[in-house]
Amino acid sequence: MKPTTPALDVSALPTVTFRNKSLMWWGTAGFMVIEGWTLVLAVMAYLYVRHNFETWPPPRIPNPSLLIPTLNVLLMLVSMIPARLAMRKAWALDKRGVTVWLFVSGAFGVGILVLRWFELWALNVRWDTNAYGSVAWLLVGLHATLLLLDVGDTIGLGMLFATREMSMHYFSDVCDNSNYWFFTVLAWIPLYLLVYVGPYVF
Repeated sequence: MKPTTPALDVSALPTVTFRNKSLMWWGTAGFMVIEGWTLVLAVMAYLYVRHNFETWPPPRIPNPSLLIPTLNVLLMLVSMIPARLAMRKAWALDKRGVTVWLFVSGAFGVGILVLRWFELWALNVRWDTNAYGSVAWLLVGLHATLLLLDVGDTIGLGMLFATREMSMHYFSDVCDNSNYWFFTVLAWIPLYLLVYVGPYVF
């Protein structure tokens, strides 16, 4: 029997990769493209409904309140700092640092979700009042699902890092989680301007 020889020696390859060298990075990027297009379609629906009204909001509907939505935008922007720090600790393969900043990021996320509930009522219209209420709640609620998804993922990763001996490839998952959070925050800014500030200017 002839001895077998390896066709390709991969023993020198790294056990963890980051950015576009990771398959999970590409998966996360694809997910962001899909979710981004979903938000674009929702914006198109909002603008279509807006085109059918002479005044916006419709008569007898007050403009949205700006205080809580503006505070939440600021909180979201600040929340990118611990997400970035979690990413940097992941690059350094620092398990303790990753755990700390994942929990800090998760705490920010929970606060943002709580404010999101009040943001819905800051629209000053129920979802079933008219087409304006329906499409405004659609945009805010649709983005809330992205927040909920990533906050759950962040806290879940933090619990795993805190309670288990993690494989090296999970450090790359932390970076992908932070990238998705950046997408979620930055995607909200034009939606905030459209839904909450827009009625004051057009």
